[in-house]
Amino acid sequence: MSQMDIHIERRDWPELFAQHELYRAEANCQLIRDSHWARGFLNCYAIEVDGKRAGHAAIAERYDKGRVLEFYTFPDFRGMATRMFAEFLGASEPTHIEAQSNVRLMLDMLKEFADEIVEERFLFADGQRTQLNCPANGIFRRLKALGELPLFNQGTEPPGDWVIEAGGKIVATGGYLTHYNPPYADLYMEVDESQRRKGFGSYLIQELKRVCGENGYRPAARCNYENFASRKTLERGGMRVCGQVLVGAIKRSAKRE
Repeated sequence: MSQMDIHIERRDWPELFAQHELYRAEANCQLIRDSHWARGFLNCYAIEVDGKRAGHAAIAERYDKGRVLEFYTFPDFRGMATRMFAEFLGASEPTHIEAQSNVRLMLDMLKEFADEIVEERFLFADGQRTQLNCPANGIFRRLKALGELPLFNQGTEPPGDWVIEAGGKIVATGGYLTHYNPPYADLYMEVDESQRRKGFGSYLIQELKRVCGENGYRPAARCNYENFASRKTLERGGMRVCGQVLVGAIKRSAKRE
């Protein structure tokens, strides 16, 4: 193969955002790090081959610092992706690669350049329409205002815009976040610990899916790899596993051969 000049250069994110849009379109799935672009949480790089723009890459700067989160080449340069990525690693010196298994190019780079690969999270997409009934004659409704009824002691999730009320109490709360790549929205929910394993969580997911779609979004979700209960709740509510988040340490031999 003929020698080609591959040049890597740091750029501000707005200069590369149009290329990120191409990455979005090719992925055709929810990108869980998408909001990091506009928030300035990335170090972004332009990649040129023989003086022509050929692609871009991005590394986490704020959260999980040092992870390669995005890599894209224009179609005409896809055959050089491995060489371009190796040059990028040598120029930017990240420590890890994070890939969604449903984004093929990133997955290929992870397999080629990383080892000690672990599964961090399951990713979910809309799966099937379910017809669950709310337990205990509960009611799914929009939360009118914080404090209208006492909320249970919540752990990991914020109060949502939607709740399930049963027996005069709020037993579950949830909503969806829309700062991901359009048209995807990320479902979240939490059930009062004393009310779990009764079906409130799955019913809440079913109804959040519905209102998400009614407002023009495609529901998506994720859960930690070891959280079996959350996975089952999402699946019973009509979501399906569509991918995984995988992370690996960059091989010592991976940079510039």
